[in-house]
Amino acid sequence: MAGELRKGERIPRRPLPEFSEAGGLGAGIKRDGLLKTALEDTNEYGPHSMIVLLMIVATITGGILLAFRYL
Repeated sequence: MAGELRKGERIPRRPLPEFSEAGGLGAGIKRDGLLKTALEDTNEYGPHSMIVLLMIVATITGGILLAFRYL
């Protein structure tokens, strides 16, 4: 299925990534790690872990900006 053109498509589909199911978000992050789950989408919780990663980065960025405010 990967790499072939279907009727009405102009761009071939990319091969599917390796995927293994996890019991939950915590189990998926514990098994594969936050970055691997979020960026490489190794299990079904890729979008959820991307939101967690976004909150972590936003908190760090906000803390840095708040620190610069009081300098």
